Amino acid sequence: MKSKSIGILGGGQLGRMLIQKGMDWNIPFSVLDPDPQAPCSQLASFTCGKLTDYEAVLAFGSSCDIVTVEIENVNTRALKALEQQGKQVFPQPEVIELIQDKRTQKKFFVDHGIPTADYMLTANRADVASNVDFLPAVNKLGREGYDGRGVQVLRSAEDLPKAFDAPGLLEKLVPIHKEISVIVVRNGEGLVTAFPPVEMVFHPEANLVDFLFSPAEIAPEVAERALVIAKEVIVELRMIGILAVEMFVTPEGGILVNEIAPRPHNSGHQTIEGNMTSQYEQHLRAILNLPLGDTRVIHPTAMVNLLGEEGFAGEARYLGLEGVLTIPGAYVHLYGKVITKPFRKMGHVTIVDDDLDSLKKKANFVKSTLKVTAWPSH
Repeated sequence: MKSKSIGILGGGQLGRMLIQKGMDWNIPFSVLDPDPQAPCSQLASFTCGKLTDYEAVLAFGSSCDIVTVEIENVNTRALKALEQQGKQVFPQPEVIELIQDKRTQKKFFVDHGIPTADYMLTANRADVASNVDFLPAVNKLGREGYDGRGVQVLRSAEDLPKAFDAPGLLEKLVPIHKEISVIVVRNGEGLVTAFPPVEMVFHPEANLVDFLFSPAEIAPEVAERALVIAKEVIVELRMIGILAVEMFVTPEGGILVNEIAPRPHNSGHQTIEGNMTSQYEQHLRAILNLPLGDTRVIHPTAMVNLLGEEGFAGEARYLGLEGVLTIPGAYVHLYGKVITKPFRKMGHVTIVDDDLDSLKKKANFVKSTLKVTAWPSH
């Protein structure tokens, strides 16, 4: 059987790891990204172009059998045109379109009985200020907020100047016991499977995941409920491909869906070493309509995001790598990004250990040892 060619919109680390897995299966890939030095640029046939440009996406996709995404901010009108040409687009353009805007995402949750925090839509900063009684709340940009951007906590009237002066929403600030994520996948035959929930610990300033632990330390009934909800979401979307469902666990053990992402996700990196099947392989299985893989956890794992250090911008320099490589069960993944800047995702380290205390100690050691700075400019 001839391998179908896969085009990826976006050339970042998620695409890079998808290609690395697909190489094992002789899959030909091509990539579209605006950055000529994108992480995927050395791994596949590469085209430099804007992901939001109709003509660029249409021309790129015309030479592929299947088009997929590793970022949501893409031109969905072009993807619909590609479908009309007979190309397969997964996730489907309508799903990407719905998820591109946090307002339509929220409405989807409510319309389909998916538990989520109370919210209200807002048009601009003045609109947020006129609803001061709704605080404390989280103000989210409707569109183009990602990687910690486009989210602002407003606790009182004093925080109102921080509100976004653009269409968005106000979401009630709810008590959170833990933040978890479930990666769920559905193939063309409608088969659905999910990875066990993982637990995320966020960076206090950057609003990015600092640590991730798999499996999440939550009650079995909470884990089971999280899996049921994640599967409900992907079935209601009728989506083909992989979907990350980020959730809050309340102090009482309730679950609220926060946001969803229709692509491989930061909260699934550890599946490469920690689960029977990785999220990248599972996404390929789904979009190629192959049997879905076993999602069981092989070992408890921790994942540490390597973020660019504050105060450094320029050619990336990795300090402490030798120390981390002495740790049994540590797997270093660098993303091939030439330039670092504060809080930019530059890589991750997965640590595998059957002893949870040892796992957490190793994760803390990695966090304090491996630093991404910049080489002095000459």
